[in-house]
Amino acid sequence: MFTGLIQATGTLFHKGDTQVYLRWETSPLPSSLTDVELGDSIAVDGICLTVETMLPDGFVAAVSPETLDRTSLGNLPDGSRVNLESSLRVGSKIGGHFVTGHIDGQGHLEAAIETDNAWKLSFTVGDRRIARYIVPKGSIAVNGISLTVADCSPSGNWFAVAVIPVTYHETTLQHLRPGQAVNLEGDVLGKYVEKFMGGKDDAPAGNSVSLEFLAEHGY
Repeated sequence: MFTGLIQATGTLFHKGDTQVYLRWETSPLPSSLTDVELGDSIAVDGICLTVETMLPDGFVAAVSPETLDRTSLGNLPDGSRVNLESSLRVGSKIGGHFVTGHIDGQGHLEAAIETDNAWKLSFTVGDRRIARYIVPKGSIAVNGISLTVADCSPSGNWFAVAVIPVTYHETTLQHLRPGQAVNLEGDVLGKYVEKFMGGKDDAPAGNSVSLEFLAEHGY
């Protein structure tokens, strides 16, 4: 589990088809990353990866075919900057929102416009399975960054976020170009609510929560 608050950036290099090497770029590293050990989870551009090998200047992690297929990882060229966040620790502050590191799919940057005190970034989403979880003022993780949806289309296939300067300049958002793919993860709480409400086609019969059910049980 992560919070979507980026702690550092790194540079990514592919090691064949099954591993990636991440080199630290932020200096000095925050304490949350200096004590990373073998087997720890680290979100790389929002993708939960497991540390397989620790190196003096970074770490090596394994990647599965599913990860390469569903995320932007397989198409990132060597030398790409990525966002890094260590897993949430018990007792730590949760300044963003609950992020699992399990990417739902990809979207694409439409435009990045600088305003007086922020950056307005807009994205397009082609997959309904992702778009359904994008709601006004809801949470969305873009390349692992916890952001609030400032505006969106009714279907969720387009949305915009307002990004403060420190977030823009301390993450890889500053390097995005129109048309570039980003990893998206919808709010996990919304997914569970949808499941319990019977909103999915494959929801088990008899497990839905209706307004009548809530009223009957005193809600």
